[in-house]
Amino acid sequence: MQLFKKYIFLQVITLMATLLLTSCGNKPVANVTADTHDHGEAASTVELTAAQFKTAGIIYGMPENRQISGAVKVNGFLDVPPQQAVSVSVPMGGFVKQTSLLQGMPVKQGQVIAVLENLDYIQLQQDYLEVKSQLEYATVEYQRQQELARENVNALKTLQQSKAAFQTLQAKENGLKQKLSVLNINMSSLEKGNIQRSVNVYAPISGYVTQVNVNLGQFVNPADILFRIVNTAHLHAELTVFEKDIPKLKIGQQVRFTLANESAQRTATVHLIGREISAERTVRVHCHLEKEDTQLLPGTYLQAMIETGTAGVKALPEAAIVNFENKAYIFLKKATTDSTYHFAMQEVQKGNSEQGYTEVSFPKDTPGNEVVVKGAYDLLAKLKNSGDEEGH
Repeated sequence: MQLFKKYIFLQVITLMATLLLTSCGNKPVANVTADTHDHGEAASTVELTAAQFKTAGIIYGMPENRQISGAVKVNGFLDVPPQQAVSVSVPMGGFVKQTSLLQGMPVKQGQVIAVLENLDYIQLQQDYLEVKSQLEYATVEYQRQQELARENVNALKTLQQSKAAFQTLQAKENGLKQKLSVLNINMSSLEKGNIQRSVNVYAPISGYVTQVNVNLGQFVNPADILFRIVNTAHLHAELTVFEKDIPKLKIGQQVRFTLANESAQRTATVHLIGREISAERTVRVHCHLEKEDTQLLPGTYLQAMIETGTAGVKALPEAAIVNFENKAYIFLKKATTDSTYHFAMQEVQKGNSEQGYTEVSFPKDTPGNEVVVKGAYDLLAKLKNSGDEEGH
């Protein structure tokens, strides 16, 4: 009987505890929801007294239709045309006998930048002199056979054989002469019997040495790049533009850009627009600099703004737009009484700015109330202070 009473007592205690916990749990949830709602309303609404309104110097206005220049923000780098960047190699391999180039050195077109040696150079010149000598004899013999043929003294076969020998040697001489010319062999000196054991490598353009890939005694092959020379006299800006912005671009548009190591702006002009979209959905845009600077370096990173012309947009004075937590906001006029003034903070999207006005885009449900065009930062300060006080 006592065990039964204890069991009933425990059941009653458990039921009462459950009801108490349920009752206590529901009330805070309702209170938290209401508090959160109230806090959200307060966070976007500012209330000023008449005195505060007068002190802040609040002025109202409406968005205006204004012509504001548009611009496309892009990245890019400085580059040189293909004809102004040269990789120097040799048509026939050899050992590097002499070179004094270092990276950064200036060179002039036609300057000797290396000297190579190879026994094959000697053999090629020797072959040329031998063929030249044989050609001289074959020329005389061919002329003699032509004279005999006119007098019907020799057979036609003999004339044809001498002609074939003459033409074969003539072709060999021309071929060897072209090879020696490519090697920069002095042909006038060679025809006097002077054979060179080395050949010179000349700078094909004027500019600066950007790569030196050889050292003394090294054997280089025709496929090897000995030096790289860049002429920085005609640098251009190579910009990367996203696919969505391409329709805004035209040849001749102004470009303002800043180099990574500078703060001053430079200017350029759109010269060519690429006709192929890359895998990254971008297009290359080639721009000519308006002021040449030979001290600039190819490959320098830059940030640019391409001016795309003016357009009629909704705009507000810059003082009407405030930044808060990396977003742009304005304040709309709400209900007003003799003693209080109410304002609602509204997020907007900023566009281009010009002459003190900024393009703005409003959400679809934005009411057409007047906008605070002066005193917006005072309202933002009041809003922040109210939020801090509530937090405390």
